[in-house]
Amino acid sequence: MTETIKWWQKAVVYQVYPRSFQDANGDGIGDLQGIEQRLDYIKKLGADVVWLNPVYASPDKDNGYDISDYEDINAKFGTMADFDRLLAKAHDKGIKILMDLVVNHTSDQHKWFIESRSSKDNDKRDFYIWRDPVDGHEPNNWGSFFSGPAWKFDEATGQYYLHLFVEGQPDLNWVNPKVRQSVFDMMNFWVDKGIDGFRMDVISLISKPDGLPDGEVPEGGEYGNSDKAVANGPHVHEYLQEMRQQVLNRADMMTVGEASGVDIENAVKYANQDNSELNMVFQFEHMGLDNNPNPALGKWYDKKVSLVDLKENLSKWQNDLAGKAWNSLYWDNHDQPRAVSRYGDDRPEYRVVSAKMVATLLHFMQGTPYVYQGEEIGMTNAYNLQRDDFDDVEIKNAFKYLIDKDHLTDEATMLKYVHAKGRDNARTPMQWDDSKNAGFTTGTPWLKMNDNYDTINAKAALADLNSTFYYYQKLIRLRHELPIITTGTYELLDPEDEQVYAYRRVGQNESLLVINNFTSETLTRDYHVPDNASVLISNYEDDALTTLRPYEAKVYRFDK
Repeated sequence: MTETIKWWQKAVVYQVYPRSFQDANGDGIGDLQGIEQRLDYIKKLGADVVWLNPVYASPDKDNGYDISDYEDINAKFGTMADFDRLLAKAHDKGIKILMDLVVNHTSDQHKWFIESRSSKDNDKRDFYIWRDPVDGHEPNNWGSFFSGPAWKFDEATGQYYLHLFVEGQPDLNWVNPKVRQSVFDMMNFWVDKGIDGFRMDVISLISKPDGLPDGEVPEGGEYGNSDKAVANGPHVHEYLQEMRQQVLNRADMMTVGEASGVDIENAVKYANQDNSELNMVFQFEHMGLDNNPNPALGKWYDKKVSLVDLKENLSKWQNDLAGKAWNSLYWDNHDQPRAVSRYGDDRPEYRVVSAKMVATLLHFMQGTPYVYQGEEIGMTNAYNLQRDDFDDVEIKNAFKYLIDKDHLTDEATMLKYVHAKGRDNARTPMQWDDSKNAGFTTGTPWLKMNDNYDTINAKAALADLNSTFYYYQKLIRLRHELPIITTGTYELLDPEDEQVYAYRRVGQNESLLVINNFTSETLTRDYHVPDNASVLISNYEDDALTTLRPYEAKVYRFDK
């Protein structure tokens, strides 16, 4: 069975958010040369692939996800020569590079859009989605993902353009075959450079529904839910199959699609085993389990997820994709808060042990794990950031619309929610050591540092053999060495247990029992561990058998 395993199924991906990783020139912004300086660190961790968040030319209205030139590098990050050298150095070390592909939209400063908005009859007008006003207002009721309307009126031509994200991110019109060909040509530019694959930003949104009908307005909300209206549109699979033929079949690449609103049925189409579209998708169902009960507030909330709900959801994806498609495994990324703060316990006495527990749960599941920079040292949410400190457009708009305009909550409560769920929690600079600015920069950091870097940093983690870093290193090594982690079936135990998440991985000749205490309490659980079982990995030094200590995680290995 092992011979059928593809390289990306055993791989572990390390996500680098370039502006926050390492600054090499002292301007306060991370850059490509800084990433090059830290490749040995990533190699030491054991990761196989580095996923780079966008490094293309951009006015940075959404931190690089608004691209003005796909074939140039953001000057803040360096030059194309810097990129070429980083790619070569990474390959020399056996590390692959995954580029972030952002093709649902461009920047409003992209040459295509500049021409498109210049008149109603230019060659690029149909590269974007323009519509006449309806009764003097927007063409439909769609809201932006970042609050407010999803349409912007253009005075010069008297029409609205669609922007599912910020105003400076107009959506491309994928119905136009010239748009698709232009995108494929750009992708081939990067394939020819020798990159190893693409993470595809909001790829499930590229095919808009015919007629652009209104979306469902959540209770207490002002705008229609554009995610539900747009996700997994009528032609998305056709477009991706075309992309496969035009681009992806040219090399042995890794592809992962960020698929907002994806369900099992569509995930199987995106990441099918006949390899006609993508290798895997990012789904978001488990990210929405701790949303606010008031739908108008969406994700903004500070209560922990129900473990029973989490089990049900993760198990569904484990079981329903098995043998049909491939999972992506992640807790956090540049759009999510820190894993240990969200799912573990970031109080000093529990931070390390709970970070290891959260990692254990994920890394023994079937799928390709993604480790976000700093996760491997247990970086936490940034509770020291206040309203004026935030950079993220989503957070700024949340304060602007949800508090100042709609009065859905008060500022103190919103700040509490942002400290729990805001994207800037993940974007504070990487904490390398306990020197000024955590060794990230000699200048002024583009975003305020998390103030706990004096105790939580890579230098301290590397000096401590019991640190979270070395635990992640072992988890990655086990994935490389044990085929059962990749190929074994998944069996959930005690689905109604509100405190412990336990499951089995069952292979041809052996089984793994994965036990995770999600509480700070000492518990008793008997999973009838066979006498021939051995502890494969644990976040405690000894095995207390049926006693589970606070946030204890352990994996038993035994013959079937």
